[in-house]
Amino acid sequence: MLAGASRSVFISFRYPMFPHHSRSLGRDWTTPWENLQRCCWNRHISSCMRWPGHYSRAPYPYFSSRHFSLNWRPPCLSESRTQFQYCNWRPDNLSQTSLIHLSSYVMNAEGDEPSSKRRKHQGVIKRNWEYICSHDKEKTKILGDKNVDPKCEDSENKFDFSVMSYNILSQDLLEDNSHLYRHCRRPVLHWSFRFPNILKEIKHFDADVLCLQEVQEDHYGAEIRPSLESLGYHCEYKMRTGRKPDGCAICFKHSKFSLLSVNPVEFFRPDISLLDRDNVGLVLLLQPKIPYAACPAICVANTHLLYNPRRGDIKLTQLAMLLAEISSVAHQKDGSFCPIVMCGDFNSVPGSPLYSFIKEGKLNYEGLPIGKVSGQEQSSRGQRILSIPIWPPNLGISQNCVYEVQQVPKVEKTDSDLTQTQLKQTEVLVTAEKLSSNLQHHFSLSSVYSHYFPDTGIPEVTTCHSRSAITVDYIFYSAEKEDVAGHPGAEVALVGGLKLLARLSLLTEQDLWTVNGLPNENNSSDHLPLLAKFRLEL
Repeated sequence: MLAGASRSVFISFRYPMFPHHSRSLGRDWTTPWENLQRCCWNRHISSCMRWPGHYSRAPYPYFSSRHFSLNWRPPCLSESRTQFQYCNWRPDNLSQTSLIHLSSYVMNAEGDEPSSKRRKHQGVIKRNWEYICSHDKEKTKILGDKNVDPKCEDSENKFDFSVMSYNILSQDLLEDNSHLYRHCRRPVLHWSFRFPNILKEIKHFDADVLCLQEVQEDHYGAEIRPSLESLGYHCEYKMRTGRKPDGCAICFKHSKFSLLSVNPVEFFRPDISLLDRDNVGLVLLLQPKIPYAACPAICVANTHLLYNPRRGDIKLTQLAMLLAEISSVAHQKDGSFCPIVMCGDFNSVPGSPLYSFIKEGKLNYEGLPIGKVSGQEQSSRGQRILSIPIWPPNLGISQNCVYEVQQVPKVEKTDSDLTQTQLKQTEVLVTAEKLSSNLQHHFSLSSVYSHYFPDTGIPEVTTCHSRSAITVDYIFYSAEKEDVAGHPGAEVALVGGLKLLARLSLLTEQDLWTVNGLPNENNSSDHLPLLAKFRLEL
């Protein structure tokens, strides 16, 4: 394409080619093509680009027609000032002595995000600790990290611990859904840039329990688990079924807990057509390490429910399976439940039927459109109504979200007629019970967050990308009886009960777009970490 090596080509790109902050460029500048290629290949940006003859699996090629406007034409050659044909222009036709012109100007390419979502400012978002005054439920104090509410001081008859829930964004899922991250500078999307930031957050907040979602298996084995173990965590992991590359992890500090049991939950069931998705959950029973007092175990659950907004039937069934496992793990010999912390990405918004079911302990889903369960689907047109029952009897989970005990009639083997009669009677009773459209669970669960800012009513946000900014991540916990007076299910006995001491504040969508949304230079997932401090009265 180029007539001679002495000519130079100047090309303006939408995205900065060098892994430097835009403010450090200062002005337009040029660099030889071979230097550009060598520099980018030796830096973390290399796997975000497709160089000729290198790294064929490149999720974010810089040289693509979608990066240029439809009216863009290559500038004239520097010597002859004549234009070359652009219809067959390819980057591999550039000579090794050509110059690439890197401009700080951002091109307006077709398919760009709205101007409100193209922010040049790169800053650090400020999140404060909100300390909850347990003796005055209506009063909330917002203090700095170094300030401590005097009523939250520890003592010998209390066990304090902190929990973080964080969807860290699997790299494979990021690359498979690159349209969600068009607002991002490409270098900040590479795993070699993101993981140090994520680890830095984990170190900074220093939570006693980590519930992580979208933990990619190869990264978990090679980097995540070794890094967390070096920080004093014990790690348990459950990969999604099928060929999915990621899963859920629960990690806890050796110094705070000992492990009593590990209970993975697979939501895929080959014998049930409804449950054909590969989501999973993980439930741990942890024993607090307290030398001076007896302390009940704490049940910690983590999950990532199905995303599909139009499949509320699957989401509710997956939730029921998780609750059944929690009930089995947290159930004590005296019939009570030990304290429960349930974290995860529930792919449901506050106030939705699924969310309300978790908090209120009951849901009548008769006549409920399948797409309205999670609150993510705006229109109900063309949606079928949830069937009654939602899941088939062979799942083995009752409408109370507990495992059913299969009781087989004890009869003589020779009396086949009597056996068939009793089996039919049992089947009729089970069918009658299953026809109810009322779901229930026996936990008194509260949400750590209120989901709206009290002064303005603006929604809090836990995830933000090019398509949406909403709340889908939660930390639910077994509240003390005094905190759930009149709450459905409050009559259920608890051993102790958890008191919320503090939570790390969330942000608004506007707050996040002032730092170019998520991910960005300092926050390396499209979700924010949720963090809470609890107290268990002994």
